[in-house]
Amino acid sequence: MIEFIQKNIKQINNMKHTLSLFIVVMLVPLAALNADEMPASTSRTSPPGIDRIWLGHRSHDPGKLVVNWMSKEPGDSIVRFGQSANYEMEVRVANNSTIHHVEIPLEELGGVYHYSVRTGNQYSKDATFKAYPSDELRVAVAADWQSLPDLSAIRNDDVHLLLTAGDNISNTHQFCGPGNKECVKPYARLIDRYPDLFRSVPFMPVLGNHDKEMRPRGRKPPEQPVYDIDATAFRRFFELPGDEWKWHFDVPGFDVRFAALDLNHISDLGTTWQACHSFKRDSEQFRWYDKLMSDNSRKFVVTLYNERNGSMRAQEQGAWHSMFRKGTIAITGFGYYAERAEVDDFTYYNTSLSGKGNQYPDSKSKFLKGADSYILLTLTKNPAKMVVDIKGLDGTVLDRKVYQ
Repeated sequence: MIEFIQKNIKQINNMKHTLSLFIVVMLVPLAALNADEMPASTSRTSPPGIDRIWLGHRSHDPGKLVVNWMSKEPGDSIVRFGQSANYEMEVRVANNSTIHHVEIPLEELGGVYHYSVRTGNQYSKDATFKAYPSDELRVAVAADWQSLPDLSAIRNDDVHLLLTAGDNISNTHQFCGPGNKECVKPYARLIDRYPDLFRSVPFMPVLGNHDKEMRPRGRKPPEQPVYDIDATAFRRFFELPGDEWKWHFDVPGFDVRFAALDLNHISDLGTTWQACHSFKRDSEQFRWYDKLMSDNSRKFVVTLYNERNGSMRAQEQGAWHSMFRKGTIAITGFGYYAERAEVDDFTYYNTSLSGKGNQYPDSKSKFLKGADSYILLTLTKNPAKMVVDIKGLDGTVLDRKVYQ
């Protein structure tokens, strides 16, 4: 019996030794593989995807759209697009960048376009956007994006264009360090919060003081400027018409013009707290807007900025109020509340996605509510009218006015 056990133990040990050699032989080749030699089926060699995409406009023509994206590696910019996922058209831009802006032509009104972007071996999945309609145009205006709230209500409105009234981010120094004018991280974070919205709806933001805050503001004006008046990061990240810190955009089919101004913290002009371009009568901004509003070929004109309405309309002995009145309405994102004010048969709006803060009511206020809100503009041709709704983030209509 003892001899039998000893014999079997020896055989078992021999089997263990053989099995150990087998395991070593099988594992060594796998361990020897480096990252470049991993099988194609592994995720490590799959091309990195492009997920950060946003749409916009850099010309006054709604028949042209800009597709923007960020890639992990620099390279050329390629957009393939068409009215089906077969992508009948392609636009290529030769560069070596990680931030890409490619303008594409839209041949038809209405309908849905498919598109995909590519840089090197990096590409995006198929995405879609709506071309501008021929019957009813829906435009949303939102301000004070710092809290990054749920925007399902805007998605449910199925808008064709998304505008802002300023303060699209909290500041730049929080993510980029003080004094960094080039850093776009806060804007990338904004796009990442609403990926489906920004890759399907053209986005045209307006400047607020928070968009240019490159150093903490503090309790008194410091030695160095707090704000980058030129809005370098903002203009680097977004493609907008004209100077980009001020711009206008027309949708001729609905006789509507949108005009964006750089107006915020106007009382700090001339100090290290100065946040916006000059608005004085002899300034470039004043002259540009005066000329723009002298063109009365549009039935509807919507002006957007980020300053208190009552303060702004009093500037230059009321000259700004006179220019505003040549249009239809003005919208600001200055205060954290929802408001409609009527002055000399002209309407001033205030809207905020963070609408439960301190209120600074307009002396001519007709509607005032502490509510998280945005504004929905609905334009039709026959009859030619614009319906302006102040809406809560739950989709409820808080106030409505119709402009013929």
